[in-house]
Amino acid sequence: MASEFDLIARYFDRPAPNAVLGVGDDAALIRPAPGMELAVSADMLVAGRHFFPDADPERLGHKSLAVNLSDLAAMAATPRWALLSLALPEADEAWLAGFSRGFFALADRYGVDLVGGDTTRGPLNISVTILGEVPAGGALRRDGAKAGDDIWVSGEIGAAALGLRHLFGELELTGSEAAACLARLHAPEPRVTLGLALAGVAHAAIDISDGLLADLGHILERSQLGAEIELARLPAAAAVAARLPDPRAMACLLAGGDDYELCFTAAQGQQEAVLAAGQSAGVPLSRIGRISAAPGLRVRRPDGEQLDMKVTGFDHFAN
Repeated sequence: MASEFDLIARYFDRPAPNAVLGVGDDAALIRPAPGMELAVSADMLVAGRHFFPDADPERLGHKSLAVNLSDLAAMAATPRWALLSLALPEADEAWLAGFSRGFFALADRYGVDLVGGDTTRGPLNISVTILGEVPAGGALRRDGAKAGDDIWVSGEIGAAALGLRHLFGELELTGSEAAACLARLHAPEPRVTLGLALAGVAHAAIDISDGLLADLGHILERSQLGAEIELARLPAAAAVAARLPDPRAMACLLAGGDDYELCFTAAQGQQEAVLAAGQSAGVPLSRIGRISAAPGLRVRRPDGEQLDMKVTGFDHFAN
């Protein structure tokens, strides 16, 4: 049986051209470019909690890095380096080959070097730490929203959550709907290019990992502001829109996680610049509401009445 170090050498030890020293020593050495700040984020994916234990390893390798890249996208940071730690029930080389293939395919797209990490035996658990660079003072932050800002969302939302409900047997999707929704669930596309294009245009941003209302709520909390959004303006994925106003579809739209789209705010006078950023990144953008000085988050139905939502998003210790 291959040793821990054999597995690392075989599947994860690659040249790291953007690092001073990569995999193989007690620590990596990295050198940020002059005038840059480091943006650092970590995410843990636990079998049975974040993914099914029999999940396709190649897609899982992609997703484990994608969710971290999404965090950097929300801060307008350029991804540069990653650390990967794996707890594995056994040294399954076929699984490792698929996982590393998915991980590195996405890493190569964004020029990310794997510079270290750890492996151990245990229940399947994947932890990635991502490091990126952003010009000093130029990061998009959750506390940057301003009263009067437009609120925007990239792409479409609700598909990943709807796909998960399909897997749990809570509703039935057609073959093409299931394929589209499960692709969003298992292989999300981080909006790195869009995040970079929004630098200097947006005021605040966050990625939608726990649901639109919950994640927008984090911006409002940090910025000490409120918001009003219009239900009719939300960019619902096709399978979600086809099932509205079914409460299950509504919950996916407003409170479903795993979409990894960006929710951001920008001044009303920046609408053309925002749309240009979306066009340059090849990502459709929807203006869904406005930041207000009055506290609270309100969702308006097409008839103008306020929607009463009992669930706002995913919480690891409440769900």
